[in-house]
Amino acid sequence: MATSMVRSHGGGGGGFARCVGPVSPWWRVAVLLLLSASFLPTVTALVEGLYCGTDVCYDVLGVTREASKAEIARAYRQLARLYHPDRFRVGEPGLEGETQESAHKKFLLVATAYETLKDEDTRRDYDYMLDHPEEYYQHYYAYYRRQLTPKVDVRIVILVTICAISIFQYYSWHSSYNDAINYLVTVPKYRIQATEIAKQQGLLNRTKEKGKNRRSKEEIREQEEEVIRDIIKNKIDIKGGYQKPNLSDILLCQIVLFPYYLTNYVAWYVSWIYRFTICREEYGDEEKLYIIRRYMKMSQSQFDSLDENTRKSFLEKRLWLKENYEVYKKDQEEEMKVKMATDPRMKRYRRWMKNEGPGRLTFIDD
Repeated sequence: MATSMVRSHGGGGGGFARCVGPVSPWWRVAVLLLLSASFLPTVTALVEGLYCGTDVCYDVLGVTREASKAEIARAYRQLARLYHPDRFRVGEPGLEGETQESAHKKFLLVATAYETLKDEDTRRDYDYMLDHPEEYYQHYYAYYRRQLTPKVDVRIVILVTICAISIFQYYSWHSSYNDAINYLVTVPKYRIQATEIAKQQGLLNRTKEKGKNRRSKEEIREQEEEVIRDIIKNKIDIKGGYQKPNLSDILLCQIVLFPYYLTNYVAWYVSWIYRFTICREEYGDEEKLYIIRRYMKMSQSQFDSLDENTRKSFLEKRLWLKENYEVYKKDQEEEMKVKMATDPRMKRYRRWMKNEGPGRLTFIDD
């Protein structure tokens, strides 16, 4: 530690040195800081690769930071007429020393400056970079976020996506419906009924054909198959997942009609509360089937796919009452257990599990 020695002059004429304590070397620290600061790079907002690079976009267009959109656009058009590759001519007045290559580079710089300043959001980010040059990472993030973000309106993207999903939905449903029709054509029960209807309507009455109009047996058979198919398609009401596709069921129509459906649901719910909770009205068949469907946790299409006799049996058993439904549910579970116990396939499976399957079953009852 540095100390200071002070010489004192006494009466004896002899001098002696006296230590008066340490002296803080603050001046040395200050000198070191000044020297190190002189070697630090100057913080600048103009970074190569961002916006106009080391040039200021306002200076490139020859406008101030307070310039309006109209002034920026006017300055850009004037410079574009001078430096555009299709308009530039070597040796033109005011462009002495400019070459085709240098003019092209200047035109790209002018275009970049205009693209930066014409958009309010991009201009705001650029002004922020000029005012806060020390926030390097923030400037890089803001710049590349806008560069990589698609320039398409998000609403258009959502609309196109919904339309694509709706088209796929309709095509899939239509394909399932055609598969169901093709299957029903092969079922003897429906095929016989359709044939009888076609004969009654005179669609299968074969007339003798002569000459050039005479058809082959294959052509006649194909026509009869088409007639039977049309009758099955028009006479049989297919429900459930294979029902005839309806445009109102696709996603696009569902979204468009959502306010209508919501209004109807609210009105139906208020009416239900008023009729059956406040006024204590008796349930009708439609309301009873609705309660039963809710108990069974089935969708409307699944419930509609049940035959009429099954739904009538639900009403006869009074399954809209919770206690009756619980009894019915337990009976169905017991019936399923018995069916599985007596099913030959289940017996073979359990025997296989006992002899060859993984040994995690400790008790198997045949």
